[in-house]
Amino acid sequence: MKIVGIGVDIIENSRINRLISNQKFINRVFSKSEIIKSKRIKKKSLYFAKRFSAKEAFVKSLGSGLRNGINFNDISIVNDKLGKPSFSVNKKINMLIKKKHKTNSFNFFLSISDEKKYSIAFVIFQKK
Repeated sequence: MKIVGIGVDIIENSRINRLISNQKFINRVFSKSEIIKSKRIKKKSLYFAKRFSAKEAFVKSLGSGLRNGINFNDISIVNDKLGKPSFSVNKKINMLIKKKHKTNSFNFFLSISDEKKYSIAFVIFQKK
């Protein structure tokens, strides 16, 4: 196994709090499953801030940024039964990884956290 990339991002929660008042922003950045889950969340700005930061860290770990037709809503952050976050990526991202990194077998490791003012995410991209 080989680490191919890492990404980190930090965002001010108040910035996302302002942006999520715009439904177009939410639809452009977040996946349908994330939007549906947000309806059950009380602290929406923290929920969305952590996911925004995770998506930024994700594209940094790929080394591509938001190029090649990749959009933030192509990336979805999901949680297991215990709350551990991970990524769900669509076919477009899988094809980008296959083309750019010459692999079909990979893992992403995600850690996200928040405090009163900031949310942060750290991602490791690993070839199997």
